[in-house]
Amino acid sequence: MRNFGRSSNPWSTTHSPTEAECLRQQLQDLQQSHKQLLGEELSGLSIKDLKNLEDRLEMSLKCIRMKKEQVLTDEIKELNQKGNLIHQENIELHKKENIILQENAELKRKVYGLGAISEANRVLHTKHRINIGYDLHVATRLELSHKIRKMAPQKMR
Repeated sequence: MRNFGRSSNPWSTTHSPTEAECLRQQLQDLQQSHKQLLGEELSGLSIKDLKNLEDRLEMSLKCIRMKKEQVLTDEIKELNQKGNLIHQENIELHKKENIILQENAELKRKVYGLGAISEANRVLHTKHRINIGYDLHVATRLELSHKIRKMAPQKMR
């Protein structure tokens, strides 16, 4: 390993004057380049220098756009995979729902007799669609109990 005027201690922070000057110059060059990339301090540049700067910026933009496109593509793939998993889960839930509806129909048949079978089959085979695409297999029937219906007109007075 070359020793550029440093002491024998590898952890020493002392540098030779020429190395310090070189580092200082590199720092200034990098700061100048950075400012020029930001569009500052361009007055001293020739047409050739401006064209080189423009080419560097275009290359940087191209790399940035490629990276952005790759990130978006990866996100789209991930979202599609999640969507497929949700779709599969939805299918499984519909299968479970149909099993429960069939069991419910069987229980109704046992409790109420054969007449309940035709009603249960009608409910099973009639699918109600909602705009979001989900099937509702369960018919909901809400009624007020006889006692509440009698009380409701009295409260309204």
